[in-house]
Amino acid sequence: MKFKAQAKQNQLLERISTQHLVVGIDIAQQSHVARAVNFRGILLGTPLHFSNDDAGFSLLLQWMKNLQETH
Repeated sequence: MKFKAQAKQNQLLERISTQHLVVGIDIAQQSHVARAVNFRGILLGTPLHFSNDDAGFSLLLQWMKNLQETH
């Protein structure tokens, strides 16, 4: 069963192309931290610390758009 899950994960990873921005978010109750990598796993930009509210998520969206434009 573990092999099937690993094969599925590998298939998903193979679909990531140069057009993708991969964002990981460490979530918490009041604030979150986001990091972005390119299709090769190379870190892009600096970590974003943002609040768990509408303003924070708007900041996250703008941060991602800026990274897409510059990388």
